[in-house]
Amino acid sequence: MIKWNLDFFNGEEAVSKKSLYAEAGVDIDKANRLVTSIKDVVSSTYTKGVITEIGGFAGLFALDHEKYKNPVLVSSTDGVGTKLKIAFMTGIHDTIGIDLVAMCVNDIVVTGAAPLFFLDYFATGKLEEAVATDVIKGIAQGCKMAECALIGGETAEMPGMYPPNEYDLAGFAVGVVDRDKIIDGSEIGVGHEIIGIASSGLHSNGYSLVRKLIFDQLGFNAEDRVAEIPGGTIGQILLTPTKIYVKTVLNLLKSFKIHGIVHITGGGFQDNIPRVLPDSCKAVINTGSWYVPSIFRFLQKRGKISQEEMLRTFNCGIGMVLIVPPSETQEVLLQLKALNEDPFLIGRIEKRGQDESSVVFSGDSLF
Repeated sequence: MIKWNLDFFNGEEAVSKKSLYAEAGVDIDKANRLVTSIKDVVSSTYTKGVITEIGGFAGLFALDHEKYKNPVLVSSTDGVGTKLKIAFMTGIHDTIGIDLVAMCVNDIVVTGAAPLFFLDYFATGKLEEAVATDVIKGIAQGCKMAECALIGGETAEMPGMYPPNEYDLAGFAVGVVDRDKIIDGSEIGVGHEIIGIASSGLHSNGYSLVRKLIFDQLGFNAEDRVAEIPGGTIGQILLTPTKIYVKTVLNLLKSFKIHGIVHITGGGFQDNIPRVLPDSCKAVINTGSWYVPSIFRFLQKRGKISQEEMLRTFNCGIGMVLIVPPSETQEVLLQLKALNEDPFLIGRIEKRGQDESSVVFSGDSLF
């Protein structure tokens, strides 16, 4: 967010150089107004560890050494992908920042870590203050949902780099976990059960295929409503923010033994679950065990997409997976419901044969 500091020239020379820079397409005054307008939004995310104000060269955060005996920092960086194109189509920019935060903090919390702070990068050809403000408001909202502080960022105005009225986003998050509480899947064994937590929709994956199908092949517009996917216009449905699971997971970790956690993103079940599985184990997923939201059914039917490709491209209704000892399963399911989540028992861990895949699907068809 403009690095939240700006370099200015002094005296008469500053007027001349500033004018030439503005003529070249970079308006420092506009960027400065943006910084001023977002101060309250950004500061509303601050936690007690924040020891910096907007305007410095870097964000500072003090680690609580009394809370953590042997702290390990956990970091993640990500973007939103071509979901941004839907924001450009609709002119809706105040939720895409939630997606940005979600894609980073959900990857952090699977290790058992609590997100501490977040930074963003916003790049555009010509800075539109209202658009940038909406994006940052979404980022701040996402940070509040994840209980982490937005402590800095960069806004880059780069004429000629992006088409008019478009921008790109990247995010970076840091969390912390005690070394002896890191969740890495090493304790997963045969007999463990797999719990899926419902997604809020497409989240932020598969949008290149979604856009090609819905807009190019089927000819819909973002403002259209389709009976098969109720709840708003196509654009509004596609912009449903990625669910942030931080509070839910951290709440569960206070009381339960969870030996593996998987954020279902690009690559779906097939590519993400193996990241936490020991080589001797496979995940057997019962494909008839959870509710599949209408947006996925619509895409599969209209696009004639195979179930295998659906499961590898989209989350298909499951945004986060927990692998737990069978003695914990029912209590975890009850606690998830108490936390207003929609959980499903979707599979189990079995012994993996030498030539077997790490993820196997069984049961009824999803669609």
